[in-house]
Amino acid sequence: MATVAVYNTDGKEVEKLELNDEVFGVEINEHLVHQAVVTQLANSRQGTQSAKTRSEVSGGGRKPWRQKGTGHARQGSTRSPQWTGGGVVFAPKPRDYSKKMNKQEKQLALKSALTAKVQDEKLVVVDKFDLDEIKTKNVVAILKNLKADDAFVVTNGKNDNLVISANNIPSVETGMIEVVKSGDATQVNSTLNVYDILNHDTLVLTKDAVAAIEEVYA
Repeated sequence: MATVAVYNTDGKEVEKLELNDEVFGVEINEHLVHQAVVTQLANSRQGTQSAKTRSEVSGGGRKPWRQKGTGHARQGSTRSPQWTGGGVVFAPKPRDYSKKMNKQEKQLALKSALTAKVQDEKLVVVDKFDLDEIKTKNVVAILKNLKADDAFVVTNGKNDNLVISANNIPSVETGMIEVVKSGDATQVNSTLNVYDILNHDTLVLTKDAVAAIEEVYA
């Protein structure tokens, strides 16, 4: 098992933590990682773009001038694509860009991304990320202590103070994972994803978030 240091918000090491190899030590599958990123970006597209073709633009029903004898090139309509105000060739139309991956593929892609961060020594575990107030400079100071200026910060459960405080930091994204148990039913609420993990230099996880990830994906 890989072992990582656990830091406090001052950037000082407080303990060691063993990571589960079933989650943070898998064989990296680059194909599935790429597929997961493409799928996520495709699913985020609205697909509402639209432009009119020559058959949809109003007007232009009359031939602008006779076929021969004017010195002009032949024209059949003022709504042809070469005319100002004319239609668009191969005009984009609303469509569904969404793609699908099965559950096993998604999980392996996520594990591959987590493993890559461990191997690149870009995974930082913090004992807790509690903020008493909404203040952006406090988040900046903590991340500076952790040497993680460009970071994807994941906590166990939603941390409203952290989310709002980090909104103004362009290089920081926040996420959460939460395991909710009710009787025999277990519900997982998570915004952990492959794209945000790879899109930031450092992945910052709270110790509780690591435990939740291992519980869900191990």
